[in-house]
Amino acid sequence: MSQTSDLVRARFTEGDNIRDAGLTTPEDIRRFDDIPYGPDPHWQVLDVYRPRAADGQKLPVIVSVHGGGWVYGDKERYQFYCMNLAQRGFAVVNFTYRLAPEFQFPAPLEDTNLVFAWVLTHGEAYGFDTGHVFGVGDSAGGHLLGLYADFCTNPGYSAQFSFQPPEGFVPTAVALNCGVYQIATDGENDDLNRLLMADLLPEHGTPEELAGISVIRYVTPQFPPTFFMTATGDFLQDQTPLLQAALMANSVPFVLRFYGDAARPPLGHVFHCNIKTEDARQCNDEECGFFRNFL
Repeated sequence: MSQTSDLVRARFTEGDNIRDAGLTTPEDIRRFDDIPYGPDPHWQVLDVYRPRAADGQKLPVIVSVHGGGWVYGDKERYQFYCMNLAQRGFAVVNFTYRLAPEFQFPAPLEDTNLVFAWVLTHGEAYGFDTGHVFGVGDSAGGHLLGLYADFCTNPGYSAQFSFQPPEGFVPTAVALNCGVYQIATDGENDDLNRLLMADLLPEHGTPEELAGISVIRYVTPQFPPTFFMTATGDFLQDQTPLLQAALMANSVPFVLRFYGDAARPPLGHVFHCNIKTEDARQCNDEECGFFRNFL
């Protein structure tokens, strides 16, 4: 374990404990827990959440890729957010993936690919409409989901890996929340990025490695329709125009939303995960509404 990941995990755990205090499984949600999607029984497990009112029906699917700086997080931390999405009429898949520094890239991308492949092969068992499979990701999870969209739509990028996407598969649409799309380690304020990349990347963040995990570098016109958002107090706000420019250059349909305003305190990074708030309700409603455009 590195000192960086230890500090990030301690700080994020404290904040998430406060955010989720008092939350329980909603009565209108049916959950299927701790399902293996790979050989590692600790890291490669997932949950499925469905609205009870839709028992017996096939539902469009949302796969959630959690954030946490590539070194923190698991499905337990995202269960309440994901069940909240399921209440909007979706089957939601919430998974744990291999984290740095215990595992290095491309382990989290490979796990993301395994989960999407699992969804496509378990439609009958869990009532998935496998013709409509969406993705949401926030912060580092937004980065991983963006890379996965590149992986599915840019053959030159996927050829760099020993694993491949399911044949012909592209997420129907994605939502990227307060995400990071191009990682810099050479600026005055990039010390944390340097430390995180040293944990995540086998060669500790060489220029070539950073180029290889740049979401915007590998966007093509086949990238899925995208909803992406930031907020007044999001410390990754400067990433938004980078993605916008890449999507526009490739004529990829997108919706960009900026949440919060100057009349109230800044709305923070990944605010949408705090399902107790009206701001989260609005954002999650709008993202699910965006997905419904493609049903």
